[in-house]
Amino acid sequence: MSSAWLLPEHLADVLPAQARRIEELRRQLLDLARSYGCELVVPPLLEHLDSLLSGHGQAQDLRTFKLVDQLSGRSLGVRADMTPQVARIDAHLLNRKGVTRLCYCGSVVHTRPSSPLASREPLQFGVEVYGHAGLEADLEVIELALDALETAGLGLPLLDLGDARPLQALLAGVPRPEQEAIRVAMNVRDPVALQAASAALPSEHAQALRQLLELDGGPEVLALARRTLPDSPQLRAALADLEWLIDHLQRTHPSLRISLDLAALVGNDYYTGVCFSAFVDGQPQALARGGRYDEVGAAFGRRRPAAGFSLDLKALVQAVPAGELRAAIRAPWGEEAALRQTVRRLRQEGETVVCVLPGHEDEGEEYACDRELVLQDGQWSVRSL
Repeated sequence: MSSAWLLPEHLADVLPAQARRIEELRRQLLDLARSYGCELVVPPLLEHLDSLLSGHGQAQDLRTFKLVDQLSGRSLGVRADMTPQVARIDAHLLNRKGVTRLCYCGSVVHTRPSSPLASREPLQFGVEVYGHAGLEADLEVIELALDALETAGLGLPLLDLGDARPLQALLAGVPRPEQEAIRVAMNVRDPVALQAASAALPSEHAQALRQLLELDGGPEVLALARRTLPDSPQLRAALADLEWLIDHLQRTHPSLRISLDLAALVGNDYYTGVCFSAFVDGQPQALARGGRYDEVGAAFGRRRPAAGFSLDLKALVQAVPAGELRAAIRAPWGEEAALRQTVRRLRQEGETVVCVLPGHEDEGEEYACDRELVLQDGQWSVRSL
């Protein structure tokens, strides 16, 4: 027998202390994005299904909730990722020629959790940079992601860099079903499954895929990839781009830890170039993911260079040690005009004033009231507790 107060699995209410932390961090991250020149957009929670799934693979289809619009009879989807929505806004509503920087923050919903402890309703914050094909945009996106984690109080993460092009080069000409099986094996890093998925390929091709799976480590991976993988324009471009990014990141963030994983796809199959994940100590899952996805706008009739990243604010807050409660002023409740005016003035000045309602004087408080409003010599004034 179900209870009315039970929620579905992997969904939870956000209680006051965590909700306050999430909201404060949301404001800080939006201000950070604005400092980079990003403009805020707010896409709808529901869209036509074909729009939401444009440019995405089977994985996105499986994690999208679907329903029928009672007004039009068309299939709708609850967004599982805001990137295609922002691409639609850039392509059709803004339709600018130059560089466009957009940011967003809102709930997305997944049919299944992305990990055993993940929420099925992440609060997704993200940034997208459209219109510049050069590595300068990739670098800006990565640096903004690093700044976001530092703003949250986590410091510099372990940055795991990858690139979609080596695998794309090796899968060129491979039938679609085999491609999907190989990608799944790569995602779960299963050499046995990879061998089975690539059994029909020429032996040298299958060997290159197994070598790609092993290219995981420090910057020395670049030299190893040049020696062991089949040479191709895509591979040369990918390795040169990663080398350029590592050089620039190490100049501006000398203590940043960087690893390379040339088989990493960071959870989505729409990446077309450099991709990255940011990890912090004590957290098994990446807290920020992003990269380049130049094809994401093609489904909306306007292919534009694009790079961006996103993170889950709920997961980010859980990774940050809880800070002290916000300081507040305790005040008595009363009808006296001078008291009410004083409380109003303090609130306008940015103070949190908690009025103790009649009959609740002995109850505990959710705020850390380190001061109180008292009547002294006919004047209401604040004194420390």
